[in-house]
Amino acid sequence: MDKEWKQTLYTYVNQYNQHQIDYRSQQMRQVVTDPAYLMARAERSSRLSQWYAERGARPLRSETRAKLLRTIQDTPDQAVIDVQLHVQLFYEKGGVNHVEEMVQRERLTLIHDGDDWVIVSVEHLSPEKHPVAVGVLVPGEVQDYDVQAHGSSPQPQPYLNTYVLQGGGIGRKSIKYRREEAAAYADKWWNSFNPEFAEFDVDCTSYVSQCLFAGDAPINYTGKREAGWWYKGYVSGKEWWSYSWAVSNALARYLTGSAWGLRGELVERPEQLMLGDVIFYDWNGDGSFQHSTIVTAFDAGGQPLVNAHTVSSRHRYWDYKDSYAWTENTVYRFLHIPDYF
Repeated sequence: MDKEWKQTLYTYVNQYNQHQIDYRSQQMRQVVTDPAYLMARAERSSRLSQWYAERGARPLRSETRAKLLRTIQDTPDQAVIDVQLHVQLFYEKGGVNHVEEMVQRERLTLIHDGDDWVIVSVEHLSPEKHPVAVGVLVPGEVQDYDVQAHGSSPQPQPYLNTYVLQGGGIGRKSIKYRREEAAAYADKWWNSFNPEFAEFDVDCTSYVSQCLFAGDAPINYTGKREAGWWYKGYVSGKEWWSYSWAVSNALARYLTGSAWGLRGELVERPEQLMLGDVIFYDWNGDGSFQHSTIVTAFDAGGQPLVNAHTVSSRHRYWDYKDSYAWTENTVYRFLHIPDYF
């Protein structure tokens, strides 16, 4: 490593890794001086100790691989860098060993302080707590979505060709939901993007929609952004999709309001879910869901493990109490996708 600040980065990654399983671990030298980050990390780490006990899980070890994505600024006294941290967490529950994975991107600002470098700012570049429609809406349509998100959207218009579009009525065939295929797609693309679909800055719901589609969920094409569940790709040089394809709150509303085709049945407990079912997260408890995940496995106690994008996650424990986005007000919505559409 030819840059002096890289040794500080190495120490930071080592501390980051140790804090995944033991919040009491301390280094001889603290390299982060960002007070907001330190307070958030302390709160999260303390919460994790109780979290493992409540789950009956025992963390075994953590492995974190760091990748320098880019250097934004590099002067003798300051460096601003983007890094990717890929964590593999190994834990035991009920005599069974589990592993979950998560990828976090961060922007670090380092300054030269005397003989050392210190990190004065840590910014999460892929936060799980984000505005409802960040990176998704096209210009001129933000207000349309705001209306729909608060429950006063116009009624969808009827289809021109209901039979071709799986729109119901005479001749509509029953389609079996292929849960294993949905989960397999989720595992295949958990840490990358299918190049056939657009990449969103906030990609959690588009990823879940792709998984549902991989399980044979029928497209409900209306041509209206606020109605149906559809993705058309490029039209006149722009990406076109329904809000329900790409926005958590819109997909949650669509699934619970749909009477045919892709729909979701509300269940009370996470252990009632099956492979390919979905969970929505309202971090603030204000009635607006901001994150989406899909069930891809179960732990030794029958609790669902989920995959997600934005912060790419594989076989992560469903309640997300390890997330910086989680709060005491967090509300979950558990939706079971019926066996047949």
